[in-house]
Amino acid sequence: MKKIVLILTTALLLTNCESSSDTDGTVQTSITFNFTHSWDDTAVSVDDFNTIKFINANTDELSIERLRYLISKVTFTTSNNETLRLGGYNLVDLTNSESLAFTPTGVLSEGTYNISFTFGFDNDDNANNYQDLNSASWNVPAQLGGGYHYMQLEGKFIDNTASETGYAYHAIRAVDNSGSSPVFQDTFFEVDLGKVTITNNATINVDMNIAEWFKTPNTWDLNVLNNMLMPNFDAQVLMFENGQNVFSLKPVDQ
Repeated sequence: MKKIVLILTTALLLTNCESSSDTDGTVQTSITFNFTHSWDDTAVSVDDFNTIKFINANTDELSIERLRYLISKVTFTTSNNETLRLGGYNLVDLTNSESLAFTPTGVLSEGTYNISFTFGFDNDDNANNYQDLNSASWNVPAQLGGGYHYMQLEGKFIDNTASETGYAYHAIRAVDNSGSSPVFQDTFFEVDLGKVTITNNATINVDMNIAEWFKTPNTWDLNVLNNMLMPNFDAQVLMFENGQNVFSLKPVDQ
């Protein structure tokens, strides 16, 4: 799933997708993002799906049957605090190998940048209409505020009766519908990958530690929180808190 809209915020970001040099000798390079997944120190791929083989921090045994999540607003910040933001988004889906890597349109001048992206959509982006996300059944019901999911993590776990029970760990913007009018709380967040020196058509490797969604700072008990989490305001806030340490930068290939 790839759809990148390039927003030029400084003269450093160009529209040519091939490596080249400016007349002043500045070298431009294209960037690819590659998303990997792990359960703590063990790599996870679609080949690990549909088998109860993971144990979370609460000692719940579980499987993964679906993992999809949205990233947007990929941003490069220079040492002079110039912001180069690549608009658009990417729906990462472990069952679709093409979605695990994407190359934004355009090239970047070689140099050192702080790299970040948004998990999910911010409120402005979430208010727009995206036909490809609609086709992927990524929408959030209107009664929950509309817009789009941030993540769908689903599978089965062994509950406290020793039975297999389904869970649906779905992240959206938190909404409280208990009063006369809905109350929202932002639960998208910025992932700061830190500083990277970019040369030679770099591949930025980003890993999601799936175990962290159930671990820090909130130990997740699937017997208590397993389904109907989208309308659960408190559960969405807990997901937001647990997501802060999920992503990490791995060695860059260049």
